[in-house]
Order: sequence, then C-alpha cells, then structure tokens
Amino acid sequence: MKPLLKIYHKLYSFYGPQNWWPGDTPFEVAVGAILTQNTNWSNVEKAIKNLRSEKMLSARAMYALPVDRLAGLIRPAGYFNIKAKRLRSFLAFLMEDYGGSMKRMQRESPGTLREKLLSVNGIGPETADSILLYALDKPVFVIDAYTKRALSRHGVLEYDASYDEYQELFHRELDEDLKLYNEFHALFVMTGKDYCKPKPRCENCPLNDMPNSSAF
Repeated sequence: MKPLLKIYHKLYSFYGPQNWWPGDTPFEVAVGAILTQNTNWSNVEKAIKNLRSEKMLSARAMYALPVDRLAGLIRPAGYFNIKAKRLRSFLAFLMEDYGGSMKRMQRESPGTLREKLLSVNGIGPETADSILLYALDKPVFVIDAYTKRALSRHGVLEYDASYDEYQELFHRELDEDLKLYNEFHALFVMTGKDYCKPKPRCENCPLNDMPNSSAF
C-alpha cells in the first residue's frame, strides 16, 4: 500500500467519516471557504447564520448588498472589511461569468476554473481548491497548514515546500477520487486540531507509530 494511503487508513480508522464541508448549498460552501481564511469555523458559522437570517445566502441577494452592510453581517468571521471586499470580488466573478449560477460554474473544467478563481482578488490556492473540491465536486486536493505540518513531521516533505509541490504529491500518489480527497483533507484538519498542533501532542496521535518516510 502506498504511504499516503496508509496514513489515510490510519486516520479514517481513528476518526471515521467527516462528511466535510458543512453547508446547505454549493454557494454557501464557497462563501464559507472565503470566510474561513484566518479564523476558526465556529466564527464562520456565526457569520453564515447572520447571512441566512437576513435571507442573504444567494449570489444575487448578497451581490446587491452595499459592501459596508455585508461587512456588518460577516463581522463574527473577523477581518470583516477585507473579507467583505473579497466576497464582493467573488460575487462579481460569479455574476458576470456565470449569471450567479454555481451549476454553470461547475460545467467548467477544473484547470480552467482554477485559473479563473485564482485571478479573483483575495482567492489563493487553498481557497480556490476548497471551492473546487467542496462546492463544485472537482477532484482537486486541498493543501493547508495542518496537512503540511503532519507530513513534514513524518519526513514526507519539508514544511516550506510549495503548495504546488504538496498538491502534486497527492495527485501523483492517489487515484483521482473525489470522496478520498474530501475525507483525507478533513482528516488532516482533525489531526492538526487535536494532535499535530504547533506544539505537538504526539501521545495517542493516530500517526504516532508512523516512521519518518523515505518512500515518496
């Protein structure tokens, strides 16, 4: 079995299915992917709740909001003025290129769509790939700090290796499998939150018996 799959099966056996990303619609998932930048998910949930209570969880409704009003609604997510502008940039892209329809966006090829998303102000690789994977069901592996921390501590890649180097490792070693990519990324998040913290808690970690790997 390939080393990455061994890691996946260890984490899956320990945590079980994560069914990530929470969200009722692809649009809500995309909004959450932007709001979760530099904050924790509980704060995003509060911002999403505000938008839902004001019946603003649609592209057209949100796009019609003045940016200061939008900033007020997403205030719990932190950096709300910056994130309101980023949301406006994404909304303008969604409205102008796809008539506000996530279904139309989904028809694009992953490569083309990723390039377009990365051209939107405030959307970097992790956010773009989160939208592709979780909102649009595109088989693209999301790399985050939790993933890099866990793998670098087991000698897979240096922590400072680029986003593209980490992503290429997953795309090379794993089959193109939407469910696998979805679950694996979510399992790294759980491991990073519970054990592989900046100051690690290695005792009882599901990966604590994994040797440093030279198999990649």
